Order: sequence, then structure tokens, then C-alpha cells
Amino acid sequence: MLYIAYRLYQEETEEMAGMRVTLRQLQVFEAVARLCSFSRAAEELHVTQPTVSKQIKLLHDEIGLPLFEQIGRKVYLTGAGEQLYATCGDWLETWGRFEQSIADMHGLRQGRLKIAAVTTTKYFMPRVLGPFCAEYPGIEISMAVINRDQLLERMERNVDDLYIMGVPPEDREIESEPLLENPLVVVAPAAHPLAGRSRIPLSRLGKEGFLVREHGSGTRMTMEKVFAGKNVPLTVRMELGSNEAIKQAVAGGLGLAVISRSTLHLDTRTDDLVILDVRGFPIKRHWYAVRPKGKQLSVVAQTFLEFLHAHVKMLEPKH
Repeated sequence: MLYIAYRLYQEETEEMAGMRVTLRQLQVFEAVARLCSFSRAAEELHVTQPTVSKQIKLLHDEIGLPLFEQIGRKVYLTGAGEQLYATCGDWLETWGRFEQSIADMHGLRQGRLKIAAVTTTKYFMPRVLGPFCAEYPGIEISMAVINRDQLLERMERNVDDLYIMGVPPEDREIESEPLLENPLVVVAPAAHPLAGRSRIPLSRLGKEGFLVREHGSGTRMTMEKVFAGKNVPLTVRMELGSNEAIKQAVAGGLGLAVISRSTLHLDTRTDDLVILDVRGFPIKRHWYAVRPKGKQLSVVAQTFLEFLHAHVKMLEPKH
């Protein structure tokens, strides 16, 4: 496999022999073309936007044809850009496999690991990544913290080694492994009339306004399914883009919310919030490590997955 990957790399390189096109230029081009944005590409690649622009200009100069055109704030591929984009993705994937094969031959002294995780995982993933990096200092880790829709889009393109999420998709061929508990609870302002009451029927929540995450959020999908299953109306008062914003809005008396208990477990400033005792809650869920079905994990990715299983139990929320 290693020899085949290297030959493919050689053949592609020989075809480009008349041009001094670098791997970095192709990586930058692929990111801009995929994201249709110089700024988003810079963010994903962890470089500045001028760096991205410089690499694209060098690539333009080398090829001799424009690859992008910008109309207003939107970036579009030209004909030449479409041709290059159609070929460079496979080339970069082949080169990535070659790099990982070399890293595997070196064992775990070095290598790369790419993870995509939904935003709520920020409450526990750093506490696992820290010890892993300490144990394997030669591993270069890239973690994209994004919403569910963006994560599924990356999974579709097989961008990362592992995907960490709360609700694995049912409409795709995947492999998933539960990691740790991710119970959902109903939170309210401390002064809310329902605070302190026991066994609140779900139907009572039909009279309340709720603060929710964006469409596509795993938490929102689960919440909507529970309410619909009991024929309880769900009144969305406001849609917010982060759990922190939702907690602040709940504390400010703007409504109730259903959120992951892990977002409260590590938060030291929750005196102005209470968890309501609602029948059917907490909703039992898990965090999952997900990958496309049949995806072969590298030595680095497999080691990280085993490390994850061994360490997440320490992060289980207290009951």
C-alpha cells in the first residue's frame, strides 16, 4: 500500500514537472474552493488570510490562469479552478495516506490526528486531549469544533479521522461507539415558579417558551422528538448559536431550555439556574465517536480512540 501511494504521488508530481506547484498551495486552494471563502480557509488552516491570499496568488502565477473570481464577498471557481479542484482532492488524499503510512512506520513518536467535534464537546474534549498530548508529544492534533451540519458535511468528504457527536446520523453508513453519558436536562431561572416542584408533567412545559439551538443541532432534534412524541406543543421563543448564550438567556428570564448536563457540570457560575424535575428527564443520551463505515483508522487514530475510552469515564457527570 505504501509503495502504491508513493508511485501515485510520483506520477502526479511528474505531470506537474513543468510547474513549480507546491503541496501547500494545493492544500490552500482546496480549502478555499471547498469553503468558498478565503477567511474561512485561513481559519481552518490556522493561518492568516494574507497567507492564504499569497499562496493562491503564487498558484495563479504558476498556472497562468485565474482560478477564482470574487463577486462582492462571494468567491467562485473559474473553469480552470473547477478543473484543478476536480483533481487535487484525490491527490491530496493519496498524499495524506502516504504521510500517515510513514507516520505509522515510525510508531507513535510522530503523526497527525484530525478530529471534528460538535460545539458542546468543548466541555470535556480538552480534558482528554491534554493528557493525550502529554503522553504522545510528537502527535500533531487538529480539532475542528463546529455545529452538527458542518460536521456531517466534513464526514461526507471524509476529511477527519474521527467525529465526536451526540446523535449519530441514521441516514448514513457509519460506525459509532458510545463514549460517555450525555444526559439532557430542563433548566430554568432560579426564581421560576416551577423551581422546586417535583415530578412536573411534560404537558406543563407546553405553556413555556423555550430557547433552542439552531436547526440540525442534536440536542434540538432530541428535544423536538420528545415533545412531539407526547403531543406537547414546543414554543420556540428564541434561537441561539451556543450553549453559553442559552444559559445566559435562561438566567435572564427569557425562557426555559433543554441542554446537556455536561454544560452545567463544569460551569462554576450556575447559581442563577436550576434543573427542573420534569417527568421523563433527564433524557439519557451518550457522546459517540463516529466514522464512515469501513474507514480504516491509522495507528494514531486507533490509539487515540482507545485512550478516549479509557479516560472519558472520569468525566461522567455526577448524579
